This record gives sequence, structure tokens and C-alpha cells, in this order.
Amino acid sequence: MGTFDFMLPYYGDVRLMQDAVRSVLAQTDPDFRLVVIDDGKEPEVPGWFAELGDDRVHYRRNEQNLGITKNFQKCVELSEADHVVIMGCDDLLHPHYLETVRAILKENPGAGMVQPGVEVIDGEGKVTSGLADNTKRLLYAPQVKGRRLMAGEELAVSVLRGNWLYFPSITWRGEALRSVNFRDDYSVIQDLALVVDLLELGEQMVIDNSTTVFRYRRHAVSESSVQAFSGTRFTEAERYFSAVADRMDARGWSKAAKAARFHSASRFHALTMLPGALKRGQRDGARVLARHAFTSGERG
Repeated sequence: MGTFDFMLPYYGDVRLMQDAVRSVLAQTDPDFRLVVIDDGKEPEVPGWFAELGDDRVHYRRNEQNLGITKNFQKCVELSEADHVVIMGCDDLLHPHYLETVRAILKENPGAGMVQPGVEVIDGEGKVTSGLADNTKRLLYAPQVKGRRLMAGEELAVSVLRGNWLYFPSITWRGEALRSVNFRDDYSVIQDLALVVDLLELGEQMVIDNSTTVFRYRRHAVSESSVQAFSGTRFTEAERYFSAVADRMDARGWSKAAKAARFHSASRFHALTMLPGALKRGQRDGARVLARHAFTSGERG
């Protein structure tokens, strides 16, 4: 078994996926395995992988479409390494991603998660900084200079106030990831749920802002945005925050429970989506967004 797996759940744009694969193969540290789980039907894709001729690359095509959550779960199940990345099929690694993360893990051998330095790019690959990412960085992300180890209720409070993490960039301790996996009942908020589950098990996270090693692609319209206009993602969010708040209370993490019930970033996001839903004539979605934005589950 190798020490590092890049797992790539794929569906969508062929060119962007190929760029993502090339960014993995360009790593300065060549000791890794790349596993691509193809949930699509694009005819040219299997042949392209066969022509790569790199025995570090393992390609599988699902017999039938599994959808986002099931394909993510399959990536976790098929991972084998000590450490795992589940990167987006349109994201890009800097060449020194793996080299940098290995150095962080050497300094923090017990860390269950590593959030490395990230820059955001648009659909054309240009560095961008919109409202969502500025809000993450300025209001919700911990102010870290260099590297910092976080865990427990402190980190739970932080991510439940506002999920400032860039999930596809995170390196996970493989054993911990495989012991938990993604929950079946979430399709949009599953990344936050996974992190909180691991924190409850005592896992720690290293946040590193010293070096940018990952390029996170944010498109103008994404699947999550489509669901946001209809209100779907916020119905799921309300269900998650209510359940996790009760769990935090039972654990004695009262500050985390309060953060979950107030979920300020999620409410602000719903507020920003409200004009778009009204413009698209999605009145039912607008009602869901308004309820989520202006009502919290906080108890006095």
C-alpha cells in the first residue's frame, strides 16, 4: 500500500478533468497513486486514460451513474493509502502540493486533516476573489499566519459558524476517513458533516497559510448554486444544523451547538441568493431562502 492517494470523482467537462489529472502527474514528489472514478459516459475518456501509460493512474468507469454522494463514498472505499485527497475534477494542484503536505504531516504526524493554502480560480483558470471567498477569508476563517493546529470544540465552532474550508484541497488521514465516510442523507453539506464527524472522534486539523498549493475552481453557475436558487440546499442545511446542534449539546460543546443553531454564514448565503431566486421566478425557492435567512434555530 502506498502512502498517498489522490482520488478523483469525475463527472462533467472532459478538458477540465484532463487538466486536473495533468496537475497531479506534475507533482515534484512522484510517490502517489491517482484513482479516477468516472461517473459519466463521455466516449473518449477511457481511451485517453489508456494512452497515459502511467502505472500510478488507475481508471474506473461506473456501470451506472451513482450521483455525487455515492461516488464520493466509492472514492473513500477504494482508497488505500495512509493519506488521501478527494479533489474536484476541475480543480488544480500546484506542482509542490504533495511535497508541501508531506512536510506538514512530518511536523504533525498525528493530524487527521490538513487544510493547505488555496487560491480560487474561475472557469477560465484566472485567479478570482468574489463575495463568497472574501466572506470566508475575512469573517469566518481563523486568522492564521503560517501554520496552526486546531481541534475539538474550537474548530467545530469555527466551521459551524461558516464553512471556510476548501474540501477538495484537504488531505485526510486515510484510516480516519475510511472509518467515517460521507453520510448517506446529505448531498450538498456532506463535506461539513464529514469534518464535524471527525472532530467528534478527536481528529485534529493543521491549517497552513504559508504556501499556496491548490487552485480551487469556482464556476459562475454550479450544481450547488442551482439547488440554492430552488432552496434545496438550504432545506438540507436546516436539517443538518438542527441535528448537529443537538449532538453538540449532548457532547457538552455548548458554543458549537449555539454556532450550529445560528449558522450565520449559511443564512447570509441564503440572503445573497434570494434576489436571484426571485428574478428566476422561483417563488417557492424564495420562500425557503427567506425562511432560512431570517430564522435561526437558536434557543434562548
